[in-house]
Amino acid sequence: MRAHLTSVCPSAEVDAFQHLPSSVVAFARELSARDLLTAHSHRRGQLLYAVEGVMQVRTPQGVWLVPPQRALWVPPQVEHEILMLTRVSMRTLYIDQAQGRALGGQCRLLEVSVLLRELILALLAEPREYAPHSRAGHVAELILSELARAPAIPVAIPWPRDRRLQAICEAILADPGRQFSLADWAGMGGASVRTVIRLFPKETGLQFRHWVQQVHLSQALVRLARGDAVGVVAQALGYRSQSAFSNMFRKALHSTPTHFQPRQDKRRITLAARSQ
Repeated sequence: MRAHLTSVCPSAEVDAFQHLPSSVVAFARELSARDLLTAHSHRRGQLLYAVEGVMQVRTPQGVWLVPPQRALWVPPQVEHEILMLTRVSMRTLYIDQAQGRALGGQCRLLEVSVLLRELILALLAEPREYAPHSRAGHVAELILSELARAPAIPVAIPWPRDRRLQAICEAILADPGRQFSLADWAGMGGASVRTVIRLFPKETGLQFRHWVQQVHLSQALVRLARGDAVGVVAQALGYRSQSAFSNMFRKALHSTPTHFQPRQDKRRITLAARSQ
């Protein structure tokens, strides 16, 4: 799979403003599908967000899928790589370490409110170095306020270190709707069923079926965000019925799948962002 990717180095421009006194710095970048931002880390914490497109973010600890209505908080110095699953219009924030502590020391998937989205776009129009009481300073303060109350979405795909489990996990990520038995998946990794059952909790903190559920939830968020019908998502992920999928979704996220579909006001903002 990696042979078909285009490796892209992190922007040197980003390194240049890691030491600015500004509490929050915004950065825009356009990337193509299958571009891979190779493994790197930042002195500042990063809010990975795109107004358009889907990103797959990997750290040594896990994998996250990030659709346009969500953002991923990546703490300072956490090594990560970013694969563009589609064309991506990245609008990311770099937050200084003091302000970023409030967002925690672990990667977290966050909901992006309509207000937060607009504030990110507004900060992009301002100079990167600004006084605290300038317009940019006020926008940055509002961004931090919105981030402090942004709901976290408890979806993450913890990643194992064992190569046999990694092979199984890669296969499931590549085809999450495939209806294989545990024995079939184990065979793809060259492991026994007993080994998979024993190692998955040890390596990922989750039973195998719960790990697969996290993959399904991650994929569902992406598909719902692009406007797919709930029944279509359920079928694509291999569920016998829409109700079975919806029940799983509600139990895991305490919300219905339709809550994660794009609202009309979000669509209007996306169109406006494209025209800038």
